[in-house]
Amino acid sequence: MKRFWISCIAVAVLAWPAWGQKVEREKPDPGKIVHVQTALDHLTVLEMNEPVSAVAVGSTSFRVEWRGNKVFIEPTEPGVATNLYVWTPSGRFSYELDPAGAVPEMVFAIDQPPVTAPMPKFSANRPKPLTDPPPAEVLLKAEPVRLHGLISRKNRVAVYVTDLLNHDGQIFLRYVIRNGSGQVYVTREPQVVALTAPRYRESLYVLRDYQLSPVEATRLKSSGETSIEVTKSEIRSLRIEPEGETAGIVAIKLPPKQLEPTVLQLIFLAGLDGPVSATLVI
Repeated sequence: MKRFWISCIAVAVLAWPAWGQKVEREKPDPGKIVHVQTALDHLTVLEMNEPVSAVAVGSTSFRVEWRGNKVFIEPTEPGVATNLYVWTPSGRFSYELDPAGAVPEMVFAIDQPPVTAPMPKFSANRPKPLTDPPPAEVLLKAEPVRLHGLISRKNRVAVYVTDLLNHDGQIFLRYVIRNGSGQVYVTREPQVVALTAPRYRESLYVLRDYQLSPVEATRLKSSGETSIEVTKSEIRSLRIEPEGETAGIVAIKLPPKQLEPTVLQLIFLAGLDGPVSATLVI
C-alpha cells in the first residue's frame, strides 16, 4: 500500500511540469456530477475542503485511496469508465471517472475552494485570549500520531508524540518521554523548530500525522530551521528515573492553512546517550 502511494505521488509530481495538466477548482455541490479525465500511470487528486470520511468506487479498474481531505485516483486499465462517491461532513459528492485518455487532456487535480468564513466583527475590547481545549474535546477529537520506523528503548531516552489536536488557532501535541538509559534523566520543556524546505526519500504528504523514528529523521534534508512560538507547555515531571516515564503537552501556533507538509522537531535537553528529540510531520 505504501509503495502505491509513493509511486503515484512521484509520478504526478514529475509529470506536472512536463505536460501542464489541468488543475481545476470546483465549488462544493452535492447535487452535481463532476467528470474526471484520467490517464494511465498518472495520478489525479481530489482535494476537498473538509476531511474525507469514506469513498466508494464502482470498478476495480481504478485504484482509489484517501487520506485526510485528499482522494488519490489512478486508472489501471484503458477503456473503462465508472463512478466515484466521496463523503465529507457536508454530504456526498459524486464523480464520473472517464476512461483513461491522453496525458495532455487529463485533470491533474480538482480542488474545492475553502469555505469563506464571515468577516469578524472588530471590537475595541482586548483580543480574546487563547483557550485550552476542554477534556471532552481532547478525548473525542484528538488525532493519534503514528510512528514511522522503530525506536529502540535500549540504553536511550526516547520521545513518543502520541496525540495531536487543533484548537483555537493552536496545535496541541501530547508526548511521552521514556528513560531506558539506566541513569536519571532530567529534562526541560521542549523547544520547537520547523525545518525549512524539508526533503525525504518518501513523500511527506502521506506521512502527515506521523512521527519519524530517530533513524528515519537522520534521512531528512533541509536548508535550515525556524523557531516556532510555543503558547503553552506543561510536563508532569522534569526528573525521570531509570525505566520510568513522564508525559507532557506543548501547544504551538502555525499559519491556519498549511498547503505543504510541515516538519517539526521537539528538542529536549540532551541525555547521556546524545540528543533527545522528536520529529513530526503535520
